[in-house]
Amino acid sequence: MDYLNNIDLDSIKIIDKSEYPTKKAKEDKVTNDIDNLFKELNIHDGAVISFHHHLRNGDYVTNLIMKQVQKLGIKNVTLVASSLFPTNKELIPLLKDGTIKNIVTSYISGELGEAISHGELQGYIVMQSHGGRGRSILNGEIEIDVAFIASPSSDNKGNISGVNGTNSCGTLGYAIADSMMAKKVVAVTDSLVEYPNSPADITEDYVDHILVVDSIGLKSGIVSGTTMITKDPIGLKIAKDTLKVMAASGLLKDGFSFQSGAGGISLAATSFLRDYMIENNLKGSFASGGITGYLTDMLEEGLFDSLFDVQCFDLKAIESLKRNSNHLRMSASQYGNPEVSTVVDNLDIVILGATEIDTNFNVNVMTGSHGMLMGGSGGHQDTAAGSKLSIIVSKLFSSRIPLIKDKVDVITTPGSTVDVLVTERGICVNPLRQDLIELFKAAKLNVVDINELKDYSEKIMGVAKPIEKTDRVIGLSEYRDGRIIDYIYEVK
Repeated sequence: MDYLNNIDLDSIKIIDKSEYPTKKAKEDKVTNDIDNLFKELNIHDGAVISFHHHLRNGDYVTNLIMKQVQKLGIKNVTLVASSLFPTNKELIPLLKDGTIKNIVTSYISGELGEAISHGELQGYIVMQSHGGRGRSILNGEIEIDVAFIASPSSDNKGNISGVNGTNSCGTLGYAIADSMMAKKVVAVTDSLVEYPNSPADITEDYVDHILVVDSIGLKSGIVSGTTMITKDPIGLKIAKDTLKVMAASGLLKDGFSFQSGAGGISLAATSFLRDYMIENNLKGSFASGGITGYLTDMLEEGLFDSLFDVQCFDLKAIESLKRNSNHLRMSASQYGNPEVSTVVDNLDIVILGATEIDTNFNVNVMTGSHGMLMGGSGGHQDTAAGSKLSIIVSKLFSSRIPLIKDKVDVITTPGSTVDVLVTERGICVNPLRQDLIELFKAAKLNVVDINELKDYSEKIMGVAKPIEKTDRVIGLSEYRDGRIIDYIYEVK
């Protein structure tokens, strides 16, 4: 619009009546012919293709589309998937034949992760946080050629809703950046509904094509074993002590905000928090993150004013999103993009898990005791950095292997953003948080030095054997702002 400051009327051509635009029908976006669709998309060698994971282990779309890519002989694709689950083991042959060269994701589990750990990916895997993924797509660091969006329902113009349709999965928060920035966007759906499909998580102006398939997956695959409250007495003790930590911090007061992971101990702590809030007539402002039925119950009981939801962890959460106007959708960028104003920066307390933690409070949730990929940051980095109090909850031993080490296998979340570790044998506070140490001692909590707790656990179980790895770097652990915080090595 620079010409507004340099208007030269002689240079402006007024179109002739013969050139006036006429009304014409828009091209039909809907097809069930995947072969013809791929001809139009013209996906080429080295293309960048993205997917979202809200159907989690019930997703069929990623495998379906990538097998079509393989069928067409397209090579060296970069797969940008918000998360990958055991169901994606069908992609392993695509690593071996060079269809998929690189992977960018926030979480990976199952045989696909193991195959990558054993060096079967010819390029690299980059592990991001959810907020980091939104950031890198929106700022153009990752340029997506085609985004395929598993759509529980779509109308014939491309209004996609996550709460309508046979396989409703709730909010589509991780797909929003993809829909805004990809060169082409394809809604893949098994429920084509009447126009307008409402409420739309992604609207028609961001969708180029609609591919109708027999099934996008199974909504039952959304729920995993980790989204259940622990019944283990040790886990319950950790959860009770976590509530004591929250209370002693001084943050549990009217208007506080909260997030917990979907692990068994975290959910138990959430359950104890509910009882505490009722007993003390306490009301929170919002809870956020991946939302479970435990949180939607608290919303409907009036214990929180609202929920910010980036993914629904169970079917109860999906129903709540459809029913409750104060159960709010949010994009991954609004959730945790470090380059903009985000929900995590308004969080008081977050409860998170760990597979390992070191004496500098660095946390690994990416690889297991065998060194193989079996998780990822998700929102771990984002919430640890943004919240006033980040609490790691874990047993001191897992399968007879100590939790605390001198150095974690892969740093997922830097210790500079982790405040407290709660175990069954004591509570460790990051020395950077002297304010918390004083508050917890005043509340007579069992505060112990993390080095002492490590020594204790090693006396009981011994020092864990080093993981055998090669010198080959197979991937990078990326911090939410785009900097690399650790290498990921091939496992022997």
